[in-house]
Amino acid sequence: MAARGVGRGLIAWASGLLPRRPQPRLQLQRWASSLGGPDDEVSKAKQADRARRICGTQSPTIFSKIIDRTIPADIIYEDEKCLAFWDVNPQAPLHFLVIPKTPIPRISYVTEDDTELLGHLLVTASQLAKKEGLDEGYRLVINDGKLGAQSVYHLHIHVIGGRQMNWPPG
Repeated sequence: MAARGVGRGLIAWASGLLPRRPQPRLQLQRWASSLGGPDDEVSKAKQADRARRICGTQSPTIFSKIIDRTIPADIIYEDEKCLAFWDVNPQAPLHFLVIPKTPIPRISYVTEDDTELLGHLLVTASQLAKKEGLDEGYRLVINDGKLGAQSVYHLHIHVIGGRQMNWPPG
């Protein structure tokens, strides 16, 4: 079953009402399809948290593998501090991620030393949203920890738009 609201966006996208976005390379599509649907995000977050606690250290994440080009992604922006790419499991017609190149596991782990980097991530997200035509608005999401449904322990900002967002989000 499609996530709430995604079906209409996909129909508009497929019918040509919205611009077509680059498709992820086959390897990344296979990886994403093995994870399950959007309803599985909570169980993925619980598994990721459990694995992180068992290992006791931060192992390489899919995002660090995208940064080092071990795993392909449809990158839309890169500079010395961050990388942005299309989400493989979009929750709206436009859905991309902005990640720092410096691995920070959770937003709750940031320090005052990260102030400049966090500002840079938000400014980058805003500029890319404008570039992608999200002039009517969009949503920024940062999931934190198991209860926040964080499934990848590398700080990332979801930029989601191209349709009306609902409230409350949870």
